[in-house]
Amino acid sequence: MKNKITVIIVTYKTNENILKRCLSAISRNINIIIVENSRRFKNKDLFLKKYKNLKIICSGSNLGYGGGNNFGLKQVKTKYALILNPDAFCQKSFFKILNNQIKLVKDFYLIGCSYKNYKKIIPAGFFDNKRHTKFKKDIISNKIKSITEVDWIRGFSIVVNLNKFRNRNIFDKNYFLFFEEIDLCKYIKKRNGSIFFSKDLKINHLGFKSSANISNQEIENLRNWHYMWSSFYFYKKNYDFLFALKKMSGKLFRSLLKVLFYQIIFHKLKKNKYLFRFLGISYSILGLPSNYRINKFD
Repeated sequence: MKNKITVIIVTYKTNENILKRCLSAISRNINIIIVENSRRFKNKDLFLKKYKNLKIICSGSNLGYGGGNNFGLKQVKTKYALILNPDAFCQKSFFKILNNQIKLVKDFYLIGCSYKNYKKIIPAGFFDNKRHTKFKKDIISNKIKSITEVDWIRGFSIVVNLNKFRNRNIFDKNYFLFFEEIDLCKYIKKRNGSIFFSKDLKINHLGFKSSANISNQEIENLRNWHYMWSSFYFYKKNYDFLFALKKMSGKLFRSLLKVLFYQIIFHKLKKNKYLFRFLGISYSILGLPSNYRINKFD
């Protein structure tokens, strides 16, 4: 795979030990590009000295998952790219298996990867509920093929066939967090493009450890705000405004009621949880950008 693929890793002041674990699990003959979503990558020279196959680029600001990967993909000169979260670690023989599977499905747009525990989060699926329910049962019981065509895949690890895209801005930059990869999959499926899930391309994924060491409460605020903003935006973009409003109005009003309830009983943590959900949906309904950030690190 040496001259066929480049690994893109988007960081944001990521914990050094987690990042080193990610880099060490990648074959030394594979080129890697780190996009640091800020103005400075800490200990850059030490990383470049340790990993000879590594290039580090600072984006200058926090572009989020989609924007950061778009930035990195513009630097790729190989036919394929592997988008990899810094808290995701390739298992042994990953790139050898990938080489074989690319030969099997040459005409693909994306290939999604697998991880150990399917019971909490399914790594791929279908937009049709019936097909997704069947796929979910099959994947948990290990009844699926080595590589299976699907409608969508998760974004922690994605193989991209760059020949299928006219430009490298493959993700919608309006998203900051959540739904970027699902939105991309929706775009591809509308154009009858092929997306695959590989159960043999295995990744160990810590989950939401890609950014700086911040408090659990700040992480929850960020997650709640952006999940709701991105949910409404996804439905509005891919269906229409009324469809999005119908899908999200229940969450909007329940969040508001719970904010008021937890304010009355002085439960600050619970109040904040639903306040950030309410604000995320409200901003998206009003057509305002996904601009909530943890200013501590800006």
